[in-house]
Amino acid sequence: MRSIRAAAVGAVTLSLALAASACGGGSSNGGGSNDSPKTLTYWASNQGASIEVDKKVLQPELDKFEKQTGIKVKLEVVPWSDLLNRILTATTSGQGPDVLNIGNTWSASLQATGALLPWDAENFAKIGGRDRFVDSALGSTGAEGKDPSAVPLYSMAYALYYNKKMFAEAGIDQPPATWAELAADGKKLSKDGKWGLGAEGSNPSENIHHVFVFAQQHGADFFTAEGKPDFTSDGVVTAVKQYVDLMAKDKVIAPGNAEYAQNQSVSDFAKGKTAMLLWQSASANLKSQGMSEDDYGIAPVPVQSGTPGTGAQVNSMVAGINLAVFKNTDNLDGATKFVKFMTSDAEQKILNTAYSSIPPVKTAQTDGAFNTPANAVLKDTLAKSAAALPQVADESQFETAVGTAVKDLFADAAAGRAITTDSVKAALEKAQQQMPAA
Repeated sequence: MRSIRAAAVGAVTLSLALAASACGGGSSNGGGSNDSPKTLTYWASNQGASIEVDKKVLQPELDKFEKQTGIKVKLEVVPWSDLLNRILTATTSGQGPDVLNIGNTWSASLQATGALLPWDAENFAKIGGRDRFVDSALGSTGAEGKDPSAVPLYSMAYALYYNKKMFAEAGIDQPPATWAELAADGKKLSKDGKWGLGAEGSNPSENIHHVFVFAQQHGADFFTAEGKPDFTSDGVVTAVKQYVDLMAKDKVIAPGNAEYAQNQSVSDFAKGKTAMLLWQSASANLKSQGMSEDDYGIAPVPVQSGTPGTGAQVNSMVAGINLAVFKNTDNLDGATKFVKFMTSDAEQKILNTAYSSIPPVKTAQTDGAFNTPANAVLKDTLAKSAAALPQVADESQFETAVGTAVKDLFADAAAGRAITTDSVKAALEKAQQQMPAA
C-alpha cells in the first residue's frame, strides 16, 4: 500500500492459521474448477488517487480482455484500509473473488492460509515462465523454499519527493542525503503554516515501511533468523524513535499528520503545504492532483551517512503489488489467462505507466517509457538498496501490531507527550505480546 500503496491498514481480526474454505464458488475440496468459464471477479487494490481513477485505468483493459477471451471481469477496487481484512474474511467464509491484488508484503502470510494458488513451474509456464520476472519482485512472493503464492504485477520503491520552489526560497540547493540533513532542512522549511515533511501517522502499514528501513539502517530486524518476533532490540527501538522524533523532537512533521491515513500527505505535498514527501512511485498521483513534474525533484530516501546500498545503507523496502488467484476459483483456466494478460508486455507498459510504477516483467521494464529521471531513481533503488520485508507467516500481524504501536506513538507526539526510549520500548513490548509466536 493509497495512491500507490504496497500494504494495508486496519486490524487483522482473523487468524491466518486457518486454512481457506471454498472461495469464488470453486469445488468444495479446494481444488478449483471451471464451472463458470465466462466470468471472473477481480479485486483490485486502490493504486491511483481515488477509486474512480482506478476504474478509469482498469476498465478499458478488462474490456480488452473480454474481447480477446469472451470472459467478462467484474471489477471491484478495494481501499487499502479494507483490503487485508476482506481477503482474510474470504479465506474463511468461502465468499471471495477469483483473482485479486495483494500487497507484496502479505505474500507469505496469505500463503500460510492455503487459500492462494501456488505458482509452481507448471502454472508459471502457462503465463510465459518465471524467468520473465525480475528477481527483486519474485523475492516478495512468498516464503523462501516454497512456490510463490502470487505473481508480481507492479514494482515500486520509496523515494524522497521535494518541492523545488520551497527549497529555493529556504536557500537549500540540494535534497538531503542523510536524516540529519533532512531534519535540518525540514526545520528551515517548517514555517508560515507550512511543514518540512509529510507523513501518514495513522496508517499502520505506511508506518511499518518506514520503521523497517530505519531498523535496517541501524542493523536491526523485527524477526530473528528463525522467524520469531524480535521487536524490542536496541536497534529497533532506536529506529522507531528516530522516525517518530521527526514529529516529536525535530518538529518537521505537522502534529495533524498523526491522524493521516488516506494519502492526505500526498495531497498536502501537491498543494505546497509540505516541502518533502517519502512515498512510493508518486508521480502519477501528483499529476492527477495538478502538480507539474517540473515543480518537484526526486531523490533517494536518506540514510544515516554515506550513500544508499545494501545492509545498513538500505533506504527502501521492496514495494509492490502482486496478483493472486484463489486456488478454488470456479474459473481456474480463465483466472490463469487473466494473470497472463495482466503480466503481458503490452499490459505491463499500460498499467505501470498509468501508476508511475516499474514493471516487474524484464522486457517491459526496458521500454523507453520507464527510463524517465523519476524511474531512474526508483529502478536504481530496487536494484541496489531495497530490501524485502520479512517473508514470514506472521508478517501481516506484525504490520498491524507494530504499525499500530507507531500510530499510537505519533498520537502521543501530536499531543505533546514525551517520546522516550522507555516509552518506545514499552509500546513495542506490547506489540510483541500481540503476536502469535510471542
